Amino acid sequence: MTLMEAIEQRHSVRQFEDKLIDAETAAKLKAEIDTVNHDSGLHIQLFTDESEAFKGNEPHYGQFSGCKNYFALVGKKGMDEKIGYYGQRLVLYAQQLGLNTCWVALTYKKGKVVVDTASGEKLYIVIALGYGKTQGAAHKVKEETAVSDIAPDSPDWYRNGVKAALLAPTAMNQQKFKFSRAGDKVNAKAGMGFYTKIDLGIVKYNFEIGAGKDSFNWA
Repeated sequence: MTLMEAIEQRHSVRQFEDKLIDAETAAKLKAEIDTVNHDSGLHIQLFTDESEAFKGNEPHYGQFSGCKNYFALVGKKGMDEKIGYYGQRLVLYAQQLGLNTCWVALTYKKGKVVVDTASGEKLYIVIALGYGKTQGAAHKVKEETAVSDIAPDSPDWYRNGVKAALLAPTAMNQQKFKFSRAGDKVNAKAGMGFYTKIDLGIVKYNFEIGAGKDSFNWA
């Protein structure tokens, strides 16, 4: 499965099978986390077979069940965009490994996530992980012109990047982001609202995959 195929096939899943993540898959996830943490300066951690964080919690958005595995996204203050960018990298890698995911901001017990935090670090958000009872469903997306300055003469790489960005998960599916282009320079801006800076990192990662990193530079 290519990363673009992972973007197209990945949907948020909130109901999971009572099935452990096997040791080989867990090892691959941990190795990818080590690489991500090294590259980003984040302190992302993997929890497996641990149900307390999602146990008996009244849902704020969507109904979770069977969630016993998750990524805990930890970093220093002001790293919101990195959290989104590198968290999405892990989400798509998990999809390639045959797992399902869901970004979770509210519907879990934060106090039950026993993360290892260094001085100045905090838990931003978690990503539920496991084998979904279904593969989820596609979310409604905005028009390309609502989130970008796409025009009839826009290059294919730009169109493909915006298309991939629109397939990215965002808080409450609000899609509050905007892309603009000047030649091969692309600017991405977050809108106002909760978690929009994290969302910006998520959509920028998807944009890079759709457009191809060699096609453009971030402004």
